[in-house]
Amino acid sequence: MFLFRRCIETTPLCAMKRTAQKMLPFLLMMTLPGPILAGSVLGCPTGCICNDDTYVVQCERSKLDVIPITLNPAIQRLVLRNNKIKTVDAAFQFYRDLQYVDLSSNHLVNIPTKSFLHQEKLQELHLNKNKLSSINNKTFQGLKSLTVLNLRENFLEELSQGIFSILPKLEELNLGQNRISLIHPLAFDGLLGLRVLYLDDNLLTSVPTPSFSVMGSLAELHIGLNAFYYLPDDAFKGLGKLAVLDLSSGGVANISEHAFRGLSGLRNLNLADNRLHQIPTVQLAYLSRLEELTIGQNEFTALEKGSFKGLTNLRKLDVTGAKNLEHIEKGVFGDNLNLETIVLVSNKKLENLGEGALVGLPNLRHLVLRENSFRSLPESVTSWNELRALELTDNPINCDCKLLWLLNLANTKNLTNVQCMSPMQLKDRPLKTLTPDDLGCSFGDPRQQVIVVTFCVSAVILLAVLGLFFFRYRIKVRDALKDYKFNKRAISRKEHEYQKTFSDDDYFVRANQHHLKPIPVTEL
Repeated sequence: MFLFRRCIETTPLCAMKRTAQKMLPFLLMMTLPGPILAGSVLGCPTGCICNDDTYVVQCERSKLDVIPITLNPAIQRLVLRNNKIKTVDAAFQFYRDLQYVDLSSNHLVNIPTKSFLHQEKLQELHLNKNKLSSINNKTFQGLKSLTVLNLRENFLEELSQGIFSILPKLEELNLGQNRISLIHPLAFDGLLGLRVLYLDDNLLTSVPTPSFSVMGSLAELHIGLNAFYYLPDDAFKGLGKLAVLDLSSGGVANISEHAFRGLSGLRNLNLADNRLHQIPTVQLAYLSRLEELTIGQNEFTALEKGSFKGLTNLRKLDVTGAKNLEHIEKGVFGDNLNLETIVLVSNKKLENLGEGALVGLPNLRHLVLRENSFRSLPESVTSWNELRALELTDNPINCDCKLLWLLNLANTKNLTNVQCMSPMQLKDRPLKTLTPDDLGCSFGDPRQQVIVVTFCVSAVILLAVLGLFFFRYRIKVRDALKDYKFNKRAISRKEHEYQKTFSDDDYFVRANQHHLKPIPVTEL
């Protein structure tokens, strides 16, 4: 047993002990029965893949119930995923060059103290999908280089003070899908370099704001799928460098006006699957640098004018699964001129977009409108010149002449195919395959239709005005016509008499009757 005692003295005996520790795996390997050595390398357990060139060992679904001790002591990557290992034993002390260990999907119930005491080079440790119910501040002793610790899908219930303080280089900590209901204010003390924290899918009833003050470098916080109802003022105080905040599926119904105060650098916010009855416009105004907002699966019925006021850097908006959304007002994106992608998917009550609802977005490139209740889409809803992708699949599209503009657009741009739902003779036919005649259009060019309709309407209006004018002034018009006719008759008589007076034939006849002498004509 003395071979396993810690050797501190620099004596020949200590040197012999260390040599024996290194040789022990090989001695054990030589005494094991033949089938155990059936791997790709001598000493590699059955069902494992061992590579002595890359120092990688993979034992996935190999039915192991203990950590093998016959592996190459120089291995750097050990994958023991999906086995039946119940505890972390002393076998790890033989592999001091390990940099990556995956023990996920096993039957780990506990981790004895100092199990990782000799893994000073270990950088990633995955213990997710096990049955761990508790850990303490000595569980991970020795992991001075650890940057990633994954404890997801275990049975942890609380986080005590300084529980991770012995992990000074930790950058990513995953505690999601546990049963955590209590977090000590100093639970994350010492994690000065932590960048990513998962606390989602636990039993937290309020945001653990006091615990955030020691994590000034945190960039991502995933804290959805808890039992939050209310976000108080300064709920994320101390997280000034936070760039990603996931609050999805948290049951949030009420957000205080100053809940997001201090998050001036936030770029991505997920508020999907909560109980918001309206867009929290005032609260979001603190997030001037926000680029992506996901806010579907809430209770609001409309996206009103100015709903996203102040979000001048917003580039992507995702409203998916808003079961009560019925209307999108014109001017809703008045402050969001940098929007590049709008996702409106699976909103079953959304039947139309108001004319001009998406106008004034010069950078819009992707418009995703799948699985809504659109029967048509007006051409005036947005500017289509710069659009690169339009998705309209799984909508009850009625293919008539109103969509002639979309047919022309589909033929000139590489847009997602649109299928007709009605009328019956066009059902399931792609819009691209149709002609203007199929859509019931009498003119191939929609501009001709506009011109003709405009001309007809103008003519009707003109005739109506003239009719009203004649009806109103019918007496004066009649009198004017009578005077015109009377004067015309009088003028005609005078002209007739005048013409008779100066008729040559009449002149000679009258001259004979009155014995008038003709005037002689002198030739010059």
